[in-house]
Amino acid sequence: MVNTKHVGRMKANKNKILVVFKTLPNDPEHCLVVGTAGLNDSYHNSIIDLVESQQAQDTFEFGEILSIRYFSDGKPMLAALHQGKNLVRVPTKDVEMTPNPNTSMPLDELNKLIAEQRGVKIEDLAVTAGQAKTEVREVAKVKDLTESVAPVAKTDGVLSDADLAKSYRSQADAMYKEAARLRAEAEKLAPTKKTVKVSEDASA
Repeated sequence: MVNTKHVGRMKANKNKILVVFKTLPNDPEHCLVVGTAGLNDSYHNSIIDLVESQQAQDTFEFGEILSIRYFSDGKPMLAALHQGKNLVRVPTKDVEMTPNPNTSMPLDELNKLIAEQRGVKIEDLAVTAGQAKTEVREVAKVKDLTESVAPVAKTDGVLSDADLAKSYRSQADAMYKEAARLRAEAEKLAPTKKTVKVSEDASA
């Protein structure tokens, strides 16, 4: 049976959620989630397709990929979820992770296991600047994540316009770097400039 990361439900009412960040900076007992039932059909389908993608499954936190992906209406996913008040800060003890229909595990217990496996404290699991080289995949940067998450921990789920602006800028930076990397890879596969060949023909 295939397991899917980042998928869970609230213990109290069994409402389905996606866990955006399993812990928050300076707040290891809370996480950031989005309820799938409250999304319109377009957003719901897009976010489900994304969480099931290999790139999302390869990330430690779902928020890493949300920060640089767009909905079909052109809005950045993380920012759109914030604007729609779909991002909610909840206690980790109130969340169950459900990687498949037959398995469930409290998020607070999962965080303890991950921390033990890594030999760190639970509060060290939140993405911080010092973890850039080990925790964050190339699809997002630590700066993007901390700017998006830290205000939520302080304001109970609401980001200020200034914080959102920072998120937009950091998302743009991340996408620019990703575009540059993809262009470099494309050049390796099929170079657009053939200066060597031209010079050889000229000398001949």
